[in-house]
Amino acid sequence: MFNLFSMSLIVLTITIVVMGLASYLSKKTITDREKCSPFECGFDPKSSSRLPFSLRFFLIAIIFLIFDVEIALILPMVMIMNASHVYVWLLTSIFFILILLIGLYHEWNQGALNWSS
Repeated sequence: MFNLFSMSLIVLTITIVVMGLASYLSKKTITDREKCSPFECGFDPKSSSRLPFSLRFFLIAIIFLIFDVEIALILPMVMIMNASHVYVWLLTSIFFILILLIGLYHEWNQGALNWSS
């Protein structure tokens, strides 16, 4: 029981020391104007805040994130192929990929993937 308490105390102490060091080292100095200014996607924050932003770029980024998460869901399906029933695995995989392809076709049909329009 004492061993568990002492290990917990050591872990807690190391955690507090690391968090304190990280907090102390991450402080910004006011002397450097460039380091104190926020970085806003390449736009100068001191000028007009109404610069045009490409909504098409934002839409493509969101589509990329959605398909990136879906790829992360597809990868474990290969790992469980041997552990599950083949027909159930095949049906589930085809259904999931079919949903992805229908979504991709819909985005393509709506013109969301056309950058030049």
